[in-house]
Amino acid sequence: MNSSNKNLQELSIFGGQPLFQEKLYVGRPNIGDRTRLLERINDMLDRRWFSNSGPFVQELEQCIADLLGVKHCIAMCNGTVALEIAIRAAELKGEVIVPSFTFVATAHALQWQEITPVFCDIDPQTHTINPWRVEAMITPRTTGIIGVHLWGQPCNVEALEEIAQKHNLKLMFDASHAFSCSYKGNMIGNFGDAEIFSFHATKFFNTFEGGAVVTNNDELANKIRLMKNFGFSGYDNVTYIGINGKMNEVSAAMGLTSLESIEEFTKINYSNYKHYQAEISDIPGITLFPFNESESCNYQYIVLEINEEETRISRNQLIKILHAENVIARRYFYPGCHRMEPYRSYFPHAGLLLPETEKLAERVLILPTGTAIEELDIIKICQILKFAITHSEEIQNRLSLNVLKTVLVNS
Repeated sequence: MNSSNKNLQELSIFGGQPLFQEKLYVGRPNIGDRTRLLERINDMLDRRWFSNSGPFVQELEQCIADLLGVKHCIAMCNGTVALEIAIRAAELKGEVIVPSFTFVATAHALQWQEITPVFCDIDPQTHTINPWRVEAMITPRTTGIIGVHLWGQPCNVEALEEIAQKHNLKLMFDASHAFSCSYKGNMIGNFGDAEIFSFHATKFFNTFEGGAVVTNNDELANKIRLMKNFGFSGYDNVTYIGINGKMNEVSAAMGLTSLESIEEFTKINYSNYKHYQAEISDIPGITLFPFNESESCNYQYIVLEINEEETRISRNQLIKILHAENVIARRYFYPGCHRMEPYRSYFPHAGLLLPETEKLAERVLILPTGTAIEELDIIKICQILKFAITHSEEIQNRLSLNVLKTVLVNS
């Protein structure tokens, strides 16, 4: 396909062959050194130590703590359980202020424990929680704030810390997107009472499935270690209520292997980001979310904002066109937690306080990147976008005609 080609039949959505034979996904897993991973798994099998804080888990926790410069890293079975345990260990209750523009697990981790997530609007420039809106959401029932470092873009940490201190609130960060990222030269993981990572397979650094809580608070770390292992303190000695949040040895083996390749993963993500930046720069109505290249960053998301007034074609229509070409673009985090259940039933008018969230949810489009993508793939993906926007009027007419034909056939 060429952006100057005016034959709409070349678009797969109108009957042409998909530009890609295999589907390109957002968040396709990075593997690292397969041989080294299998060596570790064989070592684990020889030891017959599969769980319960085995040597790989202990090594991974220490490696992550050293990388981030934090005192404590507690590895977990997944990021959601890590967040739930951290919330409980911090003794949050009542209401906790969170952004609505986040993965729904951030809200669910609170609601699951009968804590009310109070949704706060975002800063449209950073896509993260707007500190200047946080104070307006505080009530006598508020016990904490959970910021989300979205796309690896850190929150305004100082402003949130000042608000938390002023109102005697706990402050935590969902850092699922921000592993190996920094804020003003300090690694994410060192802020608030605790920060929580996800190491799910879709993350640039993964442990197949996993997560971790990192903190510099000794007391909080001790509570979290007890809570993620049923409250056991030593052999046959339960001293605290807890659940099973432990990471297994296979996941830790993958994590250690991923750590060995983390610089390579980051380099590839950065290269992809720069290629997208060059290709998208001359497409009207499309803005690539900019990363602060003076900070450490994982560059794991290619985030576009679609301005429909300029593109003359909607974000959702662009996604349909891309999907037909086997580019499985995503619309993170549509439509916002406040418009998902049970929250839309609990807070039917929440959107009135979230104008920037609602705008962004209609504009964001995420494209594939990572080790599964090459420069030529990026060029082709951007050619699809250029073609669709250049011929937006013709495409709109054709799509409307197809809808009309479908209605007539089914009537």
